[in-house]
Amino acid sequence: MSEGFGLVVRFRLRDQEAAKAFDELCATTLEGIKSAEPGTLAYVVHVPEGEPLVRVFYELYVDRAAFDVHEAQSHTKYFLAEREQYLAGVEVTFLDVTAGKVAGQ
Repeated sequence: MSEGFGLVVRFRLRDQEAAKAFDELCATTLEGIKSAEPGTLAYVVHVPEGEPLVRVFYELYVDRAAFDVHEAQSHTKYFLAEREQYLAGVEVTFLDVTAGKVAGQ
């Protein structure tokens, strides 16, 4: 498990209209992730309770190289370019995996 690489990203969205459009962008992006990224172990979008204008992403990759592959994908580049118009803020925390359980491992 020591080679895993993860991150948590907290997005604050401008308003409800932006949240809806951001969610649609996420859905489109997830299709590309599911079909083209075998090194992506988990890519989950959460809405924290009581925070309808916040989205929290949890991402887990086999290793840093798999994250780099994710970042180079056309669907990821599109997401990164388009997301800015919906955001009021973003906070990224990179995580080095030291222990845990992942399905299939």
